[in-house]
Amino acid sequence: MTKTRAFAALSPGQSVEPLDIDRRDLRADDVAIDILYCGICHTDLHMARNDWGHTTYPFVPGHEIVGKVAAIGSSVSKHKVGDMVAVGCMVDSCRVCAPCKSGEEHYCANQFTGTYGGHDRHDGTPTYGGYSESIVVSEDFVLRVPEGLDPERAGPVLCAGVTAWSALRHSGVGPNSRVAVAGLGGIGHMAVKLAAGLGAHVVVVTTSENKRADAMALGAADVLISTDEAAMGAAMGQFDVVIDTIPVQHDLSPYLMLTGLDGRVVVLGMIDMVPSFHSGIMMMGRRVLTASAIGSIAETQEVLDFCAEKGLNADCETIPVSQIETAFERMEKSDVKYRFVIDMATID
Repeated sequence: MTKTRAFAALSPGQSVEPLDIDRRDLRADDVAIDILYCGICHTDLHMARNDWGHTTYPFVPGHEIVGKVAAIGSSVSKHKVGDMVAVGCMVDSCRVCAPCKSGEEHYCANQFTGTYGGHDRHDGTPTYGGYSESIVVSEDFVLRVPEGLDPERAGPVLCAGVTAWSALRHSGVGPNSRVAVAGLGGIGHMAVKLAAGLGAHVVVVTTSENKRADAMALGAADVLISTDEAAMGAAMGQFDVVIDTIPVQHDLSPYLMLTGLDGRVVVLGMIDMVPSFHSGIMMMGRRVLTASAIGSIAETQEVLDFCAEKGLNADCETIPVSQIETAFERMEKSDVKYRFVIDMATID
């Protein structure tokens, strides 16, 4: 075991604070990474505060990790010392179930091992996230950061980015697709950039006219105000896909009605009970209501490469480790455009 410095929540009511944690010695297939940057996801905050009731303490958040390879195990062939690499939401899976064998390890039938809040499948030790100096991960769950992608802004692509990417790709979005993106936060802003990068006509659906300029700068062609009943009525049936990133419980009916025949609404943000709606809305347009969770390792590499090719980066605000709690507070107020990233060099 190797000691490494980290920032951890020790109980639901406490702020994150410095803590020395253990990282395992290298196994044959392991990659040791010196962490340079780590994005802050809203899930980090939920887990740190035990909002979902299953957090084990001490808890080290962070699953949007970018760093350099410091050492490799004896059988590693995909990465070498000095490579710029990344780690997203997963560090392992069972690798033998049907989803894993088909390259869908994020839907592992035996549950993937989370970068934090999980337990190592070999020795049972808790997994700790990227608010730390270093991490050790199996090479199969380590991504390559391509040239042309800013390492400081690549972290959010590993969670918000791939979540939007997987939903867009499985919805068949491409040139001439008409896509509405509901909500303009971490996932939403990446959904706009990626959908526009794929050649789609993108419209942002929001409650605030004040977000128009930001939406257009991100690549949207227009903005639709969801509280404007006349505008929403005029837009009925106009979209092929609605990417719903709204993070709070809300009525899905208006978003379903934005789609035309065989249109689909993909829920990405609402992790809650879905309010009831009349099934006729779906029947009368053969509409599809579905949802999606993060993305596979292959999809994550695909979206990293796509972002590098298209010159797309997440919009980030970089902070020192001393401002993590302030970032949590601001994130709750939606006071960030659109993701915080921790500069881990400031841990000193």
